[in-house]
Amino acid sequence: MLSDKIFAIADVADQAVLYILLILSVVSIGMILERFFALKKLSRESASIRVKVRAALLENSLEDVEILAKSPEAIEGRALAIAMKHIKESGSDGLEEIFNTFSLTEKPELERYLNFLATIGSNAPYIGLLGTVLGIMKAFHDLATTTEAGQQTVMAGISSALVATATGLFVAIPAVVFYNYYQRQVRGILQNLDGVKELCLAYAKKKGK
Repeated sequence: MLSDKIFAIADVADQAVLYILLILSVVSIGMILERFFALKKLSRESASIRVKVRAALLENSLEDVEILAKSPEAIEGRALAIAMKHIKESGSDGLEEIFNTFSLTEKPELERYLNFLATIGSNAPYIGLLGTVLGIMKAFHDLATTTEAGQQTVMAGISSALVATATGLFVAIPAVVFYNYYQRQVRGILQNLDGVKELCLAYAKKKGK
């Protein structure tokens, strides 16, 4: 019967779910660490550029853009270097489009692995719940088919099955937390890049006079 086949699958699937969650946990931790070190450096450089941009605005010194363009370690610095080259060769025409294109090409690199973290965060609890349901099915099936099985056997099976739900949450929670944290960092870098773009456009207009 089909139900017998389903119970046969449940006998091994609940343990398979735990192994899947363990693999997802290892992969998630690897991605979290990679993004932590990559975005930490970029965010630090971005914060430094933001301070310099604020100082340039307060001092009304648009020429500081040329100094900021000499910071290749920062995304904003690389964007300004490309913009300075464009201004020298073609003037201010198309400068905004240059910045927009640069932002679009850098965004996927900044958001690397984030979609996968979001996927793990949203689906790991359901995978864990599937393991729990399969484990409970197995426990009650054993109770029905084994004459010596009693209440303790069922309770042991159910408690073991609930481990899958707990494991799913254990995998999902860090993935969601770090996904949101890294998304804020990426938004901050891109917003800072927009600020640099506006400053560069003002610089280009001043030079064009």
